[in-house]
Amino acid sequence: MKKLFLILAISASGTTFAQSIAEALNYSASNTTGTARYRAMGGAFGALGGDLSAIGDNPASSAVFTKGTVSFSLSNDNLDNTTTFLGNSTNSSDTDLSLNQAGGVFIIDGAGNSGWNKFSLGFNYDRIGNLDNQYRAIGTNTNSISSYFSDFAQGVPLDLLETLDGETVTDLYQFLGESEGFGAQQALLGYQSFILDPLTNDPGNTEYFVNTVGEAYEQEYLFASEGYSGKASFNIGAQYNDNLYVGLNLNSHFLDYNQSTVLFESNDAGPDEGFTNVTDIRFENNLRTIGSGFSFQLGAISKVTDNLRLGFTYDSPTWTTIDEETTQRITTTAVDDAGVFTTVVNPRVTNVYESYEIKSPGKYTGSAAYLFGKKGLISLDYSYKDYTALSFRPESDAFFNAQNAAIDNLLQPVNALKLGGEIRAQEWSFRAGYRYEDSPFKDETTVSELTGYSAGVGYNFGNVKVDVAYDNFTQDRTTSLYSTGLTSSTTVASDNTSIIATLTLSL
Repeated sequence: MKKLFLILAISASGTTFAQSIAEALNYSASNTTGTARYRAMGGAFGALGGDLSAIGDNPASSAVFTKGTVSFSLSNDNLDNTTTFLGNSTNSSDTDLSLNQAGGVFIIDGAGNSGWNKFSLGFNYDRIGNLDNQYRAIGTNTNSISSYFSDFAQGVPLDLLETLDGETVTDLYQFLGESEGFGAQQALLGYQSFILDPLTNDPGNTEYFVNTVGEAYEQEYLFASEGYSGKASFNIGAQYNDNLYVGLNLNSHFLDYNQSTVLFESNDAGPDEGFTNVTDIRFENNLRTIGSGFSFQLGAISKVTDNLRLGFTYDSPTWTTIDEETTQRITTTAVDDAGVFTTVVNPRVTNVYESYEIKSPGKYTGSAAYLFGKKGLISLDYSYKDYTALSFRPESDAFFNAQNAAIDNLLQPVNALKLGGEIRAQEWSFRAGYRYEDSPFKDETTVSELTGYSAGVGYNFGNVKVDVAYDNFTQDRTTSLYSTGLTSSTTVASDNTSIIATLTLSL
């Protein structure tokens, strides 16, 4: 398969099905993941520390440890989607087992009478986003996928869509990508698959009509993705006297994502004398995304009294470099005066796009925890994150400049709340948690608010601890099938359930 390098400045002539604001949020989202104890308490650990995943929230957490500790966590994640499209509802599910946390912290005693009682060095990995997803949308539409190709084709000269002697569709698809961009490639797919015909046969013709003449179109849209986003935190912390803990994280972010969409469309239109009628269409798009990024965190925890602790964390913006590849394929079945015929347009070209950068916004978190001696505790975290600060780079690119201009109109600041509690009975610990997060979209329908509940139990064997947690959260998303033409929307109500087990060893 050929690989094609596209200059992103050309992408203004037609966007790809990636590089959208919704995709940027998907790539940069950070869910509540980590150890079973952390998950059971809703992630409300900003003023507590003493947990490996808590380091990812507040880097001062490592200095709360009294001795070296390592932990490993397995998570079994189950996703149930209910999809609503054109009045029809369908269900789908996906299950995934993974190592979602691993890390350790090591304690170094302070020297002399400086007041610095101890120092901590830590490392922790959390899979902060599970990107495995699938859903199916089925319905009868009055709008055809042909409108997608028609929107891109209008204004494109006919001579750009016809192959020359000795030239293949692969050669032409590659040429258009290099010289004209994504939009011209879509026009080519529509024309070569007989979905589109020119208004005139003049090589300079720039107007096209569609060959889908049905009044109703049976459509099935399949979405499938797999991948993850992760964060590795390199930590240093310190305790000053008996009541102040401080810390710094240097974070490495990484993203690995594959997405595939397939649209099936059919209509019952028969032959129309002298014309071609396309009755069946299968349109496939594939996306491959790799990303790497950097951020840092500063945090502090203050032991105000023996029972009350307060915490504060600043998360810097995350700068993530994204590399993307796409492939496409279309198959049509048509009928004309001569009979029924099938056309396959498979360019066998991988579009490799120039790297771009997503700058996700920073975050401020304030935390409070109250300890009831050795009987238990209650903890609260509040975070503020302004998504209007999200941006694509380079800003000199016309398409990204337009996306950045739209962000202020579409996105808003987000408030997030985490609440957790723990009750201890000798070696046993019983936990529960709640969390809520606003929608990052002003319309609150593109992505809805997030609500989650959790519970768990742990047993302390001394130097070995075993914890188990149940975590559930729900969130809805509404999105158009395509960016232009066939913009019918589908709503996916997601119910996410995880069972987490953690083994913790004290050194």
